Amino acid sequence: MAEGVLTHLGPDGSARMVDISAKPISLREARAEGFIALAAATLGLISSHGIPKGDVLAAARLAGIMAAKRTDALIPLCHQLQLKAVEVTFTGRTDGIAIRAEVKTVGRTGAEMEALTAVSVAALTIYDMCKAVDKTMRIEGIHLLAKSKTPVAS
Repeated sequence: MAEGVLTHLGPDGSARMVDISAKPISLREARAEGFIALAAATLGLISSHGIPKGDVLAAARLAGIMAAKRTDALIPLCHQLQLKAVEVTFTGRTDGIAIRAEVKTVGRTGAEMEALTAVSVAALTIYDMCKAVDKTMRIEGIHLLAKSKTPVAS
């Protein structure tokens, strides 16, 4: 398929699910990241477990993993993937928290939407858990870092 061709559109322009049945099975990996800007006081509350709703990063990690597993239910026309691994990690900075997701699957289509969904929902979970104490939060820069596919022996 040529780059720039919209594979989710049929010949008549209507939306359709892409037929991946002829694609070879391969190990597919994707990494995505994003950032949530937070006030210094909010970062302090998160690190000291002082947010009234509970452990923010534990909840965000779990939410990101669960979201990756349900991406097909959230994004129209996404294929259901049997994920083999999902990892969501956080890196604290002075102005907020960087969020990274790594997803692996073995199949006929990629895992980039799952990685992007994991980052997005993890960021939204942090936002939800901290909204009572920080009205300045911003979710920013969610993007795909890398994706790869490696043939697997049949």
